[in-house]
Amino acid sequence: MASSTVTSGSLVYERRVERIHKYHWPAVQLNLWMLIMVISACCIIGVFSTFIQIQQVLLLPVPWYFPYYITVCALVVAFIILLLWLIFQRRLLPSIVMIGGFILFILWIVGLIVISVQLWGPSGSVSSNCNLFVFGANPQPTGQTVQTLAWLEQRSICQSWQAVFAFGMVGAIFLLWIMVMAYQVFAGDT
Repeated sequence: MASSTVTSGSLVYERRVERIHKYHWPAVQLNLWMLIMVISACCIIGVFSTFIQIQQVLLLPVPWYFPYYITVCALVVAFIILLLWLIFQRRLLPSIVMIGGFILFILWIVGLIVISVQLWGPSGSVSSNCNLFVFGANPQPTGQTVQTLAWLEQRSICQSWQAVFAFGMVGAIFLLWIMVMAYQVFAGDT
């Protein structure tokens, strides 16, 4: 909007009135979202980094989905850092959050689908191997032996797969939630 004023000297002065729209983000929900997403992303980064190290020690090829999900989780952490920077600059726009959240949601779901197939796939899945060799071991090894140590490591790997799936599900739900929250902020419903 511009208004002009004409004076006796026939000078034209223009005054610009800028309207800055402020969005009111629910602070507790946004902070909770960032905390849960950082926890989910860092858990998956840690587990798959360990799996890559194990694959390399065993001289096995590294499946493509380990570095893929690590990269997606690193992008989530970078997105959260960007959001924090925008919050401190007071420039956090719902459109940035919706677009970023949607892109990350698609990438995250691809990783979650691959993890689901590996965990519960048709043949030789992680879950069936874990149920057969680890959780179904009867009797479970005890004592200070190499067999007990190997069984504990196998159980740890099985539980790590389960944790990745659980945090993957939580991350997917929370990425949907941030898109809904951004829309509510945009619409002014919060």
